[in-house]
Amino acid sequence: MLAAMSTPALRSSPQATAVSRDRGDACPGTLRLHAADDGALARVRVPGGVLTVRQARALADVAERLGDGDLHLTSRGNVQLRGLDGGCAGELAGVLDAAGLLPSRGHERVRNIVASPLSGLDGRGALDVRPWLTALDAALCASEAAQALSGRFLFALDDGRGDVAGLGADVTVRATADGSARLGLGAAGDALHVTAEEAARAALLAAETFLEAARASGTQVWRVEELALSGGELLGAVGRRLTAEGIRHERRGRETGRADGPPPGVVGDGLSVHVPLGRLSVRQWRELTHVAAGELRLTPWRGVVLPTPRTRADESLARLAATGLVTGPGSPWLRVGACVGRPGCAKSQADVRTDAAGALGAIAPHGLPLYWSGCERRCGHPRGDRVDVVAEPGGGYRLSTAVRGEEPRTTSMHDPARLAAALAEITS
Repeated sequence: MLAAMSTPALRSSPQATAVSRDRGDACPGTLRLHAADDGALARVRVPGGVLTVRQARALADVAERLGDGDLHLTSRGNVQLRGLDGGCAGELAGVLDAAGLLPSRGHERVRNIVASPLSGLDGRGALDVRPWLTALDAALCASEAAQALSGRFLFALDDGRGDVAGLGADVTVRATADGSARLGLGAAGDALHVTAEEAARAALLAAETFLEAARASGTQVWRVEELALSGGELLGAVGRRLTAEGIRHERRGRETGRADGPPPGVVGDGLSVHVPLGRLSVRQWRELTHVAAGELRLTPWRGVVLPTPRTRADESLARLAATGLVTGPGSPWLRVGACVGRPGCAKSQADVRTDAAGALGAIAPHGLPLYWSGCERRCGHPRGDRVDVVAEPGGGYRLSTAVRGEEPRTTSMHDPARLAAALAEITS
């Protein structure tokens, strides 16, 4: 239990960001809408990105009837509805509740779980993480303590391939080849090995231990990396909590992840498509529901995986490609992302989505991914090596490389039409 942690254990650590906030978490949900420049915004949590076809069609209906007619995918596999009337929150909640998308009103903003989207479909993972996903979501919604988690706290369930293990989650559970599971916290180097059967329960206990550590520190923090406590010390506290709850564990090393999404095309017993800039029209969304066999899996890379019979694969990909979705590996859209920009965000200095689309042809086939941001907050930016394209207050953009182990290289670009020259300057 955390009570066993003495005051000296709560000292600052060079591994911790040590952030303390003076306001509450304003992360939007479905019961508390966010006021944006293009209307109210709702963020619908979709644990593991898994939607039944019925749930997906309910989202399409509310996007068309109450919102701007589009569905916006987030970097956590959730869905945002934009352009809402601020007074529609009650009606929206009723629709989502009826569709099974609001199992607990007290936990709706904390159901942030990403999971390997190809798990159980292509035979590559150590095990299918779907039972973990179901168990963790149920345990999370049943935990009174978990309601205090911020809307930014993230769980990751990795089937062993290392895809979501690289997303920087607060609590990561990764399957191993021997049938056990590694439980890791933030960027800490070690992990606690538990049985696969106890993995989901251990993940929730880890989150509850984080909350106890945050309260004991006297600071308001939202993520593990913000706690003035080293990852190793917090992992030790989690280990003591697991022991107290009768969960056997062993401390060992931890593998790093890749944060790579599934490529577009046929993937095992399913199809994978990429959504340019994460924005789906209702027509595109409904086409996905027609193709899917029972469910849709939204990915943290703004894509969708659809379990689909192999006999229909080619026909289904052709239907989806005709709507503008990316169904093959050669598209430059696979390496371009952007925040919402103008006119949706008041803080944005530019219409980054339009500029990103206009400069698409300037992207070299094998260059670094680009992420366009309307301001320095760089909302939704991906992890991993990339080029950040950030709008400047006086007009134009600043480009900078973000490559692990290298010093950033920076240049300015007044006109997006000069993207090719600017990229050559900082990446050659």
